[in-house]
Amino acid sequence: MIAISLQSGSNGNCTYVETGAVKLLFDAGITGSKAGERLSAFGRDIRDVDALIISHDHSDHVRHAGVYQRKYGLPVYITQKTLERSAGKYDLGKLTDINYFTSGETINFDNVHVHTVSTPHDAADSSVFVVSSGNKRLGIMTDLGHAFRELSAIIPTLDGIFIESNYDPEMLANGPYPSFLKRRIQGPEGHLSNREAAELLLTGGRLKWACLAHLSNNNNDPEAALRTHRGIVGDRLSLITASRFVATGILNL
Repeated sequence: MIAISLQSGSNGNCTYVETGAVKLLFDAGITGSKAGERLSAFGRDIRDVDALIISHDHSDHVRHAGVYQRKYGLPVYITQKTLERSAGKYDLGKLTDINYFTSGETINFDNVHVHTVSTPHDAADSSVFVVSSGNKRLGIMTDLGHAFRELSAIIPTLDGIFIESNYDPEMLANGPYPSFLKRRIQGPEGHLSNREAAELLLTGGRLKWACLAHLSNNNNDPEAALRTHRGIVGDRLSLITASRFVATGILNL
């Protein structure tokens, strides 16, 4: 199994996962041309992707889904509530190949299974994902709301994880955001801080690597995130950060 964060942050999210012959994209928050170019740099063709799976209705995850389908022929997997909310907010255009899932279900692609998990994030019907094939399990877990109970059961089963590490509390407190937005970010339907994410990683005894994702542009920076995580998890696993502007390298499991 390999994975690539094509981009991660409030300016757009898209993650590529390949295992055997199955190729999947999670979220469509960057343009189709940008996703195609970044995949091409790794010798992959976006037209070979088997499915686009959408986590929730916020623009940085769904706004280009219509283009991915019409231009590249990708089937879209999405919850009905997420599509209804998204269609009301963004111009997704006509979608003709829609596959609804209910959060909690497993989506199967031959011998690859995508387990969907509901989250308390402030969206219509937010989900995160565990991709499994054989004995390998990868978590794609951003926009979590808070460190809800199910995570402590899921993370110990994972070999790799993309986990949101959105903000540094001191930077958020001293930053330019208005009070209501600071409360939303720190609240039970917002995002995880660096420390909260790192404490979850302590439960991941199988983890080979963790990619710190969805870092805030104003309330975090990669060095601060890595410093906090290293202080808590030490050297027990490989840590990298996902960029708001470029793809990571290929992450292997």
